[in-house]
Amino acid sequence: MRGLRKALVVLLSGMTMQTAAAQDISVDFVNASEPTLCAEKDNVYIKLISPAVSRFVITAEHPSYMGTIVADRWAPDFRNCDMSSDPTFKFEPRRVTLYETEEWQLVGLTFPSFWRPNQVPVRVGDKVENGLHLLQLWKRHQERAEEVLVLYPADGYWRARPLPPAHLRWSAYGSSFLLGPIETTGRPLVDIKSIAFDPVKKSFRLDFVRGGNATVSLKELDAEKIEVDVAVDPVRGAEQPFAALRSMYVMEGNSDVAQIAWRAKGSQAWTQEPVMAFKKASGVELWTGRTVPSRHNTSAPDTIFRDFK
Repeated sequence: MRGLRKALVVLLSGMTMQTAAAQDISVDFVNASEPTLCAEKDNVYIKLISPAVSRFVITAEHPSYMGTIVADRWAPDFRNCDMSSDPTFKFEPRRVTLYETEEWQLVGLTFPSFWRPNQVPVRVGDKVENGLHLLQLWKRHQERAEEVLVLYPADGYWRARPLPPAHLRWSAYGSSFLLGPIETTGRPLVDIKSIAFDPVKKSFRLDFVRGGNATVSLKELDAEKIEVDVAVDPVRGAEQPFAALRSMYVMEGNSDVAQIAWRAKGSQAWTQEPVMAFKKASGVELWTGRTVPSRHNTSAPDTIFRDFK
């Protein structure tokens, strides 16, 4: 009898997983990347397009070769970079703590200069700060603070990284992601009207200048990966992305992302290509990352988009 019950549980569990998979929305993945010789330019641009998606998950996980890294590399490489024509707006630099407990801290920074002039109000409880260029979410881990999630309010760029592996005690950021109504003004961006942080839920509520909103909630964090849940108003319009990956590729050994893989709906296998050779595909899951170490941000995580609903 117990064996029958166990078999029934396994069967029902499998049926539940199949039902959930059947509900996943197939998304178009479109490559709008451009070649570059500058390792500090985000030339990789993978657009995620669907007018139906209102929920999905983004995961940043350590690369498969993480255990082989002996000496990490994260220093910037400005060879072959000409940024003299980039727009620059001046600000008074400052640092402010928006929220703090023994385990968590949210810090805001204003840089001496930034490429956009707009100032986005950031609210935590009754406290509101304007003109912050970077929000840093820190987690206390093994007697030190680890920065795990950042948002640039003025252009909508996010970065995430897991807690560091024990043998390194630190890991680098790499690729960025955008979510919401993405537009291009000099470079791809999301115009944010306001931001509110919920300390209890560890979530960010974003209201967009173009209308609509999104909520980004911390779902899971450990020394392997960080996951965030995204709830976003569907983005309408032909070829209008609701999310995107931004990264850098000069060559495989000098990149923050070198490979892309996707899983088509109903498929039992992944398809993988070099990121600059990839054109377009549709699927229910997208992976971007590296399979061999790079001299640029060697320990930076892979990025996965999945569970499109």
